[in-house]
Amino acid sequence: MNELKVERGKWKVNQDRYGATFLFPLSSFHLKAKLSIIIPTHERAEILARCLHHLATQTIVKDLEVIVVSDGHDEATAQLFEKDDLPLAICDLRFIEIAKSQQGIARNVGVKHATAPCVLFIGDDIFLESHACETHLQTHKWQIANGQWQMAILGYTTWDPSVGITPVMRWLEESGWQFGYPLLKGYEHKAIPKEMQHRFTYTSHISLPTEIAKKYPFREDVTLYGWEDIEWGSRLRDAGIPLIFEPDARALHHHQITLESSLRRMEILGESAVKMEKLLPGFDRLPRGWKRTAYQLSALLPTMAGRHRRAFLNGIRMTQ
Repeated sequence: MNELKVERGKWKVNQDRYGATFLFPLSSFHLKAKLSIIIPTHERAEILARCLHHLATQTIVKDLEVIVVSDGHDEATAQLFEKDDLPLAICDLRFIEIAKSQQGIARNVGVKHATAPCVLFIGDDIFLESHACETHLQTHKWQIANGQWQMAILGYTTWDPSVGITPVMRWLEESGWQFGYPLLKGYEHKAIPKEMQHRFTYTSHISLPTEIAKKYPFREDVTLYGWEDIEWGSRLRDAGIPLIFEPDARALHHHQITLESSLRRMEILGESAVKMEKLLPGFDRLPRGWKRTAYQLSALLPTMAGRHRRAFLNGIRMTQ
C-alpha cells in the first residue's frame, strides 16, 4: 500500500471496486462528520484550491467531511493534495480520482464514500460564505423538528464580483436565465412549489440527507450538458421530497461569462434538450405550440432575451 506524506500527516491510498483511486488522511478515522461536502472537479486545480480554502473558514469546519472527486486524471489537481499549504483546518479531506466520465457519476462516487448524515453538493468554483454549511445543517435540523424528515435544501448563489461581472452575467442573474433566484421571491425559508421545484435543484449548491442521495443517484446514462440537474430534481419531486429555499446559506460563483460564451451555451442547451426529450418521458423544457411561436417571435428582437432565445432555437434546429 503506497502512502503520500504531507504536512498534515500520512494519506492512505486505495482503489475501490468502481476503479476510483482515493486517498484520505489516516488521522480522520476517529471523526464523526455531520456534513459531507462533495465536489466534482475537472482540470481546475487553482480554482479548486480557493474553493477548499473557503471551506476551511466554515464556522463548523470540524464537523465537515470534504470529498473531492476528480473527473479524469489531472496532474495539477492530484499534486494539489501533496502541497504543504492545504487547508489545515479541514480535518477530513479526501481526494478521489475516477476515469473521465461526467459530473453525475463523479457525484455518485462521492456519495458512496460519504459518512455524514447529510451531503452538500457544490461546484469547484463555488465559494461558500463562512456560515453556509452551518446554515444548511440548521435548516435540516429545523425541518426535522417540524416533522419533515426528507427534504433537499437549496442555498443562494450569486456571481463573485472579483471575476469582473459582465453585462450578460448581470442579465442572466436578474432575468433568471442562469440561476432563477428572482423567481423564488416569496419562497424564502419555504418549500418551492412542487410543480416548479425540479427547475431549481441546482447541484452547484444543494444539500440533502445522505440516505436520499444514495437512494436517488444521478443517472449515469444522462451525459447531456445542462439537464442532469432537472432530471434528478424531477425524480426527487416525484418521490415527494420537497425543496426548501434557504437564502441565508450564501455562496459566490467564481466564473466569468461573456456574451459569446453565453450564446454558445444556449445553443448547446438547445441541442441537448432535443436529445433529452427522447430520453426522458415528461421532459418539459422544449417550447411547443403557441409557446414555440411566441419564442420564435421574441427571438427576432435585438435584446439579450431575444439573442439567447435565437441561440436556443438554433441548437434545436441543428439537432432535429
